[in-house]
Amino acid sequence: MKYRHAHHAGNFADVHKHVTLLALLAALKRKDKGFLYLETHSGRGMYDLSDSAAESSAGISRLTAAECAAPELRHYLARVAELRRHGGARLYPGSPWLAASELRTQDRAVFTECQPAEARALERSLATIPAHPRVQVDTGDGYVRLRAALPPIERRGLILIDPPYEDTWEDFERSRVAVSDALRRFPTGVLAIWYPIKDERATAAWHSALAREAGRELLLAELWLYPRDSRVALNGSGLLIVNPPYQLEEAMGSWLAELHQHLDAGHGGGTTIRRLKEPVAKG
Repeated sequence: MKYRHAHHAGNFADVHKHVTLLALLAALKRKDKGFLYLETHSGRGMYDLSDSAAESSAGISRLTAAECAAPELRHYLARVAELRRHGGARLYPGSPWLAASELRTQDRAVFTECQPAEARALERSLATIPAHPRVQVDTGDGYVRLRAALPPIERRGLILIDPPYEDTWEDFERSRVAVSDALRRFPTGVLAIWYPIKDERATAAWHSALAREAGRELLLAELWLYPRDSRVALNGSGLLIVNPPYQLEEAMGSWLAELHQHLDAGHGGGTTIRRLKEPVAKG
């Protein structure tokens, strides 16, 4: 595997994904009962933005220079600032660090990373958070670990599926199969699947397949900074959320629009939030 997230850390897609992740965790924490948080592709937990200066300048750097009104954006920026107070002004938290920093004593997390060096770096990153006895780092195939972890003993959970999309078709297919299997084992679980906006035809086909196999409406939230059919490396960032928490869609309508306002440099971007319904079978 050649992909290294360090080259893309803190870009606009990371910002979109991480603000959404914190909003999902906040929704689960409205109930006292504990939950499982699981990631299939975790990465190293924190990154030095010196390795991704060009991309992060259009993402987290642009947002930290803005005056944000939405509570979700301010909370995200506070988490980034917390890491930097202790580790340095160029650090950026990955999703495992952000999630672990939000967990309560009744919650637990499982982070899976296929690259041993990245998994060891993740363990070191998580060690910077006050001791939390219910965080586990595994080295291996995240989809295999997901299958073994469901259903969780807590009967509540949030799963983030965030593959590298080196081979977009393969990652689309593996994530589709993983979602279908996860819902059979854990039908009430909240699943968030991140995907790149690159090829409209391939993405639309994947959406339809996921909605059909999930057998329920999915919440789709997208942010793009370039025309969706342009030839840039990454036009936009998408998240499909299965079993979205109550009122998430309404709140997202406010902060996603503001996020786009702060990040879009005038290249024809936009946002969308909509329900993705199971395709109607043709007779």
